[in-house]
Amino acid sequence: MKIQPELPVYNLLIIGANGGIGRQCVAQALQAGHRVTALLRNPAKLATEHPNLKKVSGDVMKPGSFETYLENQDAVISAIGVAGGFGADKPTTLYSQGNANILKAMRQKGTQRIFVISASAIEISPALPFYIRLIEKYIIQKLLKHMYADLYRMEQTVKTSDTHWTIIRPPQLTDKAQTGNYRIAINTFLKNCLKISRADVAHFMLDNIVNEATHKATVEIGY
Repeated sequence: MKIQPELPVYNLLIIGANGGIGRQCVAQALQAGHRVTALLRNPAKLATEHPNLKKVSGDVMKPGSFETYLENQDAVISAIGVAGGFGADKPTTLYSQGNANILKAMRQKGTQRIFVISASAIEISPALPFYIRLIEKYIIQKLLKHMYADLYRMEQTVKTSDTHWTIIRPPQLTDKAQTGNYRIAINTFLKNCLKISRADVAHFMLDNIVNEATHKATVEIGY
């Protein structure tokens, strides 16, 4: 009988663990046997219970409230996000300042690996159909101008850091089930990058923790 090799187990800090992508990261990481520290402003909002899950309180906008949880972590997944959306877009610094605070704390604690979530429409892709490019430029970017402005600032901050960062740029997010069957483009544009489930975004991150091809890289992901 062929013995299957044991899969590596990682210590993961998942920030924004009660968001759509964050919850998926927690569930899939626990299912894979990883040890998860879930950082939330209110840990009671995450209903999940598991022997390998530690729920802790912290706020990335309040330095000093979360740094200790970065100790001995193999990777950080920053799934923080605003509750806005179309019709509710407001000025924010959550993405830029929040992730800047995380990166500073990572330097202090010696943690190197981080994933951050951006958005595909932050940069109009020449690989998209013409009408989609028009929608992104004249509708999506304008309706979400504050969020995209802060995501842009965040990307610039992350790209100048000395961590092993990966910026994920998903298109329209759905709540459909994980498939593990998606396409990616590293440091380039993905043709017809239109939709992806939050579950598959989480799957990609957990599946590429030690993939050096994604270090210091921007990744588009879609079906």
